[in-house]
Amino acid sequence: MIKFYQTYMPVITLALLLPFWEFICFAGNIPSYILPAPSTIFEAFINVDANRWFGHLWATLYIAILGFVISIVVSIPIAIAMVRSNYLNKTVYPLLVVIQSTPVVAIAPLLIVVLGTGDAPRLAITFLITFFPLVVAATTGMQATPKELIELSKSLRAKPSREIWQIRLPYAIPYIFSGLKVAITLAIIGAVIAEFVAAEKGLGYFIQFSTSYFKIPQAFASLFLLSIVSLLLFHSIKVVQKTFFSWSIGK
Repeated sequence: MIKFYQTYMPVITLALLLPFWEFICFAGNIPSYILPAPSTIFEAFINVDANRWFGHLWATLYIAILGFVISIVVSIPIAIAMVRSNYLNKTVYPLLVVIQSTPVVAIAPLLIVVLGTGDAPRLAITFLITFFPLVVAATTGMQATPKELIELSKSLRAKPSREIWQIRLPYAIPYIFSGLKVAITLAIIGAVIAEFVAAEKGLGYFIQFSTSYFKIPQAFASLFLLSIVSLLLFHSIKVVQKTFFSWSIGK
């Protein structure tokens, strides 16, 4: 019963919410340029050419996934370095906090001036939003390794590299996947923010284009598509964990 509730109740809730939303828009005679009804949003979605949707979707996914992968490649070595060196942990971590505290939207125009108007600034923006949760999750997981295991490895004269790869990293897998689940949704947000600032294609650009011409139902359709994509990517991380690291999933 609990499993059924966790699996299907969000879908049932959404199914009940949509008719209520439709009724509010109809009964209140709310203009579509203020709050479009679900039926109007669906109509706007099917009126846009499928190839156009695919082109914008691919542009957003390309930046989001590539930025996500780059953040993994950069974040894990940084986390390992901070775990192995207390000096780096005390010096690098505060810098990462400062970087994360800086609003990416504020520095996005500067990145475009420095990196140009191609994919580079969009990847940089996505990376800056994505990498911090991964660094924190991986570092926290490796530092949470029981001291008994670390002392045992030292008593067996294990090399520091073996301590990292065979003890700390495996213990940190649940933490890392928690960070990955957060980061993959942030990657979509980063890609969209980048498209708001400088892009000629992508769902973020399409939302901005639609709102500038008061095509609000079309903008809502793009927003719902982004939500679906974000949920699918989040679920894909869960599938990877369940398939290859099922032992790391709590009962």
